[in-house]
Amino acid sequence: MASNENEIGNLIGSDKVEGTAVYGADDSKIGSIERVMIDKKSGRVSYAVLGFGGILGLGNDHYPLPWQSLKYDTRLGGYVTGVTEQQLQDAPKYSNERDWDWSNDAAGKMVDEYYGVPVV
Repeated sequence: MASNENEIGNLIGSDKVEGTAVYGADDSKIGSIERVMIDKKSGRVSYAVLGFGGILGLGNDHYPLPWQSLKYDTRLGGYVTGVTEQQLQDAPKYSNERDWDWSNDAAGKMVDEYYGVPVV
């Protein structure tokens, strides 16, 4: 049995995370992970950017989700979150035309507060 070089024990390569489905609490697919955002100082993943909406990935909106709001589910082969499609309607997001300002700490705090993540 050959091991996958991008999955080692509990570790996984970022290229394997990108494109992985995200499911809501009812096991329905709500989008997929487009990228992960890693804190340069701590080396920890802070956010996953969820692609949602559009058709076949075109016209997607992009939703930064706190990484800790996602749990990997081996049964589904994707990440599960308690976030519902309804919550995404009003969630902080950006589109292709207007990029998110990742250097703005207030934007990160807004995302954390929206999802009820303790602000450190």
